[in-house]
Amino acid sequence: MTISRSALAASLAFSLAALTGAAHAADAPKPTEKCFGVSLAGQNDCAAGAGTSCAGTSVTDYQGDAWTLVDKGTCTRIKTPKGYGSLTAKAAGK
Repeated sequence: MTISRSALAASLAFSLAALTGAAHAADAPKPTEKCFGVSLAGQNDCAAGAGTSCAGTSVTDYQGDAWTLVDKGTCTRIKTPKGYGSLTAKAAGK
């Protein structure tokens, strides 16, 4: 059985295209969401409420108005000593 050069070239081109597409899919960032009330003091990503500026400025563990980026769909399953993560800000003391 012989394979023509054009068939071999087409097969190689298809294989390379498939590998390139898979590599690009692996490079795509995972979708994330803001999760409030799950970060430790000083480890939030941003929005830590009044008196703070941004990333790393939360003053208490699990501060309700400070958020951290987490994988999409996981926030409300993250359990902390103060309850579960929230997709919306909570009062700082809660």
